[in-house]
Amino acid sequence: MTQEDKELLLKDLCARLPYGVRISLEYENKHLEGTLDAVYPIEDDRVIIDNLSEAIAYCNVRCGGFHIEENNIKPYLFPLSSMTEEQKKEYHNLCSEEEREEIEFGEWVTRVYYHNTIESIDWLNAHHFDYRGLIERGLALDATGLNIY
Repeated sequence: MTQEDKELLLKDLCARLPYGVRISLEYENKHLEGTLDAVYPIEDDRVIIDNLSEAIAYCNVRCGGFHIEENNIKPYLFPLSSMTEEQKKEYHNLCSEEEREEIEFGEWVTRVYYHNTIESIDWLNAHHFDYRGLIERGLALDATGLNIY
């Protein structure tokens, strides 16, 4: 993982913290899943994962601190292309709109452009959409078809 990838993933995880994003990780040769609980980018790029799918200690401990790279931390996100028509409408209602007159094939046409707002970004985070391209970069897992949210 490059430093740029690690910083991008940390920024994304910090933004998703309030929304209960599900996480995949590797720990002692086991694949685990859990819910993101805290992010510590200053402390060796560590995250706290709660509600782990399996105990990591004999006394049924189901949470812990894990390093981003060492434990292959990846959030489960939905690609933007999986957004339903209803979700698109809801999302666009939170965006600001700008109409522009442009020439197409020699004729003037009006196009509507949508610009993100704080509310629209919060909506994307709350609905676990990957607007940073993490899935394509191998930094997140595609949640399409999984019943985890």
